[in-house]
Amino acid sequence: MTENYRPQGFRLLPPVVKNLLIINVIMFFLTDVVGGFGIDFTRYLGLHYIASKNFFPWQYFTYLFMHGSFPHLLFNMFMLWMFGYTLENYWGSKRFLFYYLFCGVGAGLIQNIVVAYEIWNFAQEGYPALAIARYMNNAVVIGASGSVFGILLAFGMMFPNMMVYVYFLFPIKAKYLVIILGVLELLLGFRGGSTIAHFAHLGGMLFGIILILWWRKRRRNDFY
Repeated sequence: MTENYRPQGFRLLPPVVKNLLIINVIMFFLTDVVGGFGIDFTRYLGLHYIASKNFFPWQYFTYLFMHGSFPHLLFNMFMLWMFGYTLENYWGSKRFLFYYLFCGVGAGLIQNIVVAYEIWNFAQEGYPALAIARYMNNAVVIGASGSVFGILLAFGMMFPNMMVYVYFLFPIKAKYLVIILGVLELLLGFRGGSTIAHFAHLGGMLFGIILILWWRKRRRNDFY
């Protein structure tokens, strides 16, 4: 996939990672501040179910730049930088940005499929139509986690034997970290009862591996 590509230099804060960090911080600030003036950014920019009255097509991209709390933002941005800067240096900025957005959109698609199943299941169990409609209109996903999990997957595939220090203490090879997190997300997703979109995380990883395998098959042509 990268036989003929050689990155031009190495930077700890390459342009795409840097700008993604800046945009996410700005959007968090605007959501927190402007929200106090009655403008609900989450309603217009968070990803709603496709049949919801609050759904807009651009939400498949904009939800990636919305975060519900400072710890949520901090974790995603740290993971983006920790694994993303190496990938951007390795792939180049255009390919990295395409991958990031591709995984994010894929994560949103998978999450909407999960919501569709939940709505169908509610209907089969005899939930009132009004309750189902309320759930459908209010189900919303925000955060860059889908793209971040895609980046983690890519890091594990590109550098499988590189050591990663969990909590800066426990060393583990990247490939094993990816497997453990993937299995954990799958178990937590089926367990349910959480406000975390675990299947969106898995969706980011799924679309990531699909794109990487497609790139390898194409042997790096002119398409990003």
